[in-house]
Amino acid sequence: MNSLLEHYQNMLRIRRVEEAIAARYSEQQMRCPTHLSIGQEAAAVGVSASLTVKDKAYSSHRAHAHYLAKGGSLDALIAELYGKQTGCTGGRGGSMHLTDLSAGFVASTAIVGNSIPLAVGNALHQQVQKLDEISVTYFGEGATEEGAFYESANFAALRKLPVLFVCENNRYSVYSPLSVRQPESRSIVALANAIGLNAIEVDGNDVEQVAAATAELVKGIRNGDGPALIECHTYRHREHCGPNFDDDLGYRPEDEVAHWLARDPVTLLQQKLLDLGASAQQLEALDGKIGSEIANAFELAQVADFPNPDDNERFVYAE
Repeated sequence: MNSLLEHYQNMLRIRRVEEAIAARYSEQQMRCPTHLSIGQEAAAVGVSASLTVKDKAYSSHRAHAHYLAKGGSLDALIAELYGKQTGCTGGRGGSMHLTDLSAGFVASTAIVGNSIPLAVGNALHQQVQKLDEISVTYFGEGATEEGAFYESANFAALRKLPVLFVCENNRYSVYSPLSVRQPESRSIVALANAIGLNAIEVDGNDVEQVAAATAELVKGIRNGDGPALIECHTYRHREHCGPNFDDDLGYRPEDEVAHWLARDPVTLLQQKLLDLGASAQQLEALDGKIGSEIANAFELAQVADFPNPDDNERFVYAE
């Protein structure tokens, strides 16, 4: 039960952070595009349960959950969204360019598939230097349509690099479903296995399943068995980019949306905890504690200074 409570706390924290971002986004103080992970929290939390601080994580445009699950600073994340100098990239990157090296979260990038070769390159470094750590790259199923995925997976398999590929398959690339992007018979797991990865698929909304499967894969990677891929089937609740719900556009079937909303990973885990004997008061107290932490992060961000314009040309190129 303790591990489930920890998973729940981490998932609920991510959910409440992103709900707060969505609620405040219309105030026009967060002037960067933001891609929310609401509905996809179990994948990030389940994977991170097997990672150490020394392990290095890379992510894509939808990175908040990965950053927070890896231990990234909440205060620095919110300040970054506000473009403040206390942000995790000094107010320069916004939502899609996060980093917290102290937590082992190296970078997130806006370009689809771009985090994959970065993680594989770092895994090569880890192997050559004989470091006791692995690399992890998070991406959506759309990234498996990019050449960067194939080239990186092939090289990782060839060199038996210590890297975990995490594919969050939420079925949509903006408004385009899988049916118009990939052949119906294609299996991402079968494809990855054919390339040479140890690949499996799981229910990405079941944090226990994600955590257990990841633990086995990571154990093999650390033992020198080579790279692995986990495909987490999941679903985003809100629009591709932004704080709103957009199912009035009709690009997702109503019955499909209803099915996945009924499988909300946070709600499912909450109910399981209650069934196992956790009290409603205990979970409400946890929610309140998280709410106070989030409120404080927003207060700090709002009063922080904007970056000094004199520093605009710094960090553009290596000095």
